[in-house]
Amino acid sequence: MTPQTENHVENPAEYALENFSYNVVAAVRVFTPNPARHVGQAIPEVRKIAAGDLMDALKAGMADMGALRDDILFIGLIYPVAGLMLAAFAANYALLPMIFPLASGFALVGPVAAIGLYEMSRRREMGQRVTWADGFKVLRSPAIGSILGLGALFLLLFGLWMGAAYELNLALLGPAAPPTIRAFEQNLFWTQAGGGLIVGGIGIGFLFAVVAFAMGVVSFPLMLDRDVDMWVAIGTSVKAVAKNPGVMALWGLIVAGLLVAGSIPALVGLVFVMPVLGHASWHLYRKVVV
Repeated sequence: MTPQTENHVENPAEYALENFSYNVVAAVRVFTPNPARHVGQAIPEVRKIAAGDLMDALKAGMADMGALRDDILFIGLIYPVAGLMLAAFAANYALLPMIFPLASGFALVGPVAAIGLYEMSRRREMGQRVTWADGFKVLRSPAIGSILGLGALFLLLFGLWMGAAYELNLALLGPAAPPTIRAFEQNLFWTQAGGGLIVGGIGIGFLFAVVAFAMGVVSFPLMLDRDVDMWVAIGTSVKAVAKNPGVMALWGLIVAGLLVAGSIPALVGLVFVMPVLGHASWHLYRKVVV
């Protein structure tokens, strides 16, 4: 006689294991979207571009911003939160050394934050009337699984950068929190350990930035446009950088320069810089991917 288990009451360990298994399966589904959906899809091709194409993309991005205007409201929902996070870090002396890594780390997740802007540019290109609310319609995209998967990879990259910055600070300046902001400035700018922290932080941050740039320069717009697999999108993005190293390096410098300028003061300028870069990135994708 088979024992009946219909009314079996799970103990806490069984409940935890069941939920853990469910979440693992859900995560796997996100990172490995249904391959049947992509059967027969052609691998996107990339073309050579010139520096003039970057200027064209920026002009088109500014045109989109001027025509839409509501994109400022969309991105304005994100960066005031980032500014508040920085203010909270500044108010807590124990977290003070992490202000610079946090501020620079926002650039790593820039492609994720700009996903709604790509969608707005895509809809405007199709001749549709666009408002800021259309930026959230990316959640209805057939490629949402791939988009969420890549977004999770970028958040992981951001977490790894913050962890690396923390360990570097711990190794060079020690675990003790600076007693004042002035003491932190003295340690950072006027000691040998502080100099090593600046040089090491810039070097490690550059490596993270290169990885994020190569992975994301065209991947999110590509998934929105063609619903390709996440790994195909990453591969196409890396291929675009490899085929246009000089021009893409120039684009990276332009993006970095505008982000730095927009971060002063207190990230306020990013409310204007991010829409331009987001829309311009869509138009750059159009020029690079065939």
